[in-house]
Amino acid sequence: MKVGIVVLYESSKQKILEIAKGLADGVAQNGHSAEIIDAVLESDKKLSFYNYIIFGTETISMIGGKLPRNVTSYLAQCGSISGKRSFAFVLKKGFRTGRTLSLLMKAMEFEGMFLKYSEVLKRKEDGKEIGKRLRIE
Repeated sequence: MKVGIVVLYESSKQKILEIAKGLADGVAQNGHSAEIIDAVLESDKKLSFYNYIIFGTETISMIGGKLPRNVTSYLAQCGSISGKRSFAFVLKKGFRTGRTLSLLMKAMEFEGMFLKYSEVLKRKEDGKEIGKRLRIE
């Protein structure tokens, strides 16, 4: 199956890309193909042809638990994603990261995505372990 790993960031590009690479490694170990999509550089990329979508972002405030402004606009324009099975993750950074994850999940569900799992991730190794355990079928 084709898995799209979308990362959207404001300041922690290297850290979130490392986690995405870990997720891709874990997903590949289960026999699926994974592509990492940089939502900042590839803002017009359509996600319609992926069977499973992993979407990750960071919190933009150390204490506020806020999403980057362009998360909702990206989700709204990335193609037909309603009904797609998905996984949401947020980079562990500061306080109230769980609040940021909750906001991301709501944004994804608003677009009709079916969330199978969500997690706050801190390291590439965490991403790899989660990627191995995801039930993508």
